[in-house]
Amino acid sequence: MRKENMTYNEWQETVPEMIRQDSLWSLTVYRHSLFISDITWRDVKQLAEDVCTRSLSDQLYRSIGSVCANIEEGYSKISAKDRARFYEYALGSARESRGWFYRARHVLGEKVALHRINLLTEIIRLLLTMIPEQRTHTVCETDGEYVAVKWKNEKVPFYDT
Repeated sequence: MRKENMTYNEWQETVPEMIRQDSLWSLTVYRHSLFISDITWRDVKQLAEDVCTRSLSDQLYRSIGSVCANIEEGYSKISAKDRARFYEYALGSARESRGWFYRARHVLGEKVALHRINLLTEIIRLLLTMIPEQRTHTVCETDGEYVAVKWKNEKVPFYDT
């Protein structure tokens, strides 16, 4: 099955068993971040084809990979303080990635950009819940509410070539 024809739930079945058997897989935020890093591959390739968005492509791929990588590294830390620090890095990268997708909407299209923005908003919401659980204080955050549109059962949209 090609990635552009699958849902999030179908994608999960394609992830190697060794990854799915790791206790890290139990974190919803990890599964979501791994998913978006996987589907972003095609987006960044499309952005890299245009000289005007080549650097955007590079920044987006680095920031989206950083979300998942920092969750992986943070989960592996013994101290709650260290876990929180890496989850905060992941939070910053998720917000950065969301901004890059917004800026990439002119090339990727509104449907693709909004799909990725909604998914990143869900990741941000989850991280904002996890970080305070690792610390004794809350993350400095305004009264803004993070609500993501349901995306798990949607077919993953991609830029049409």
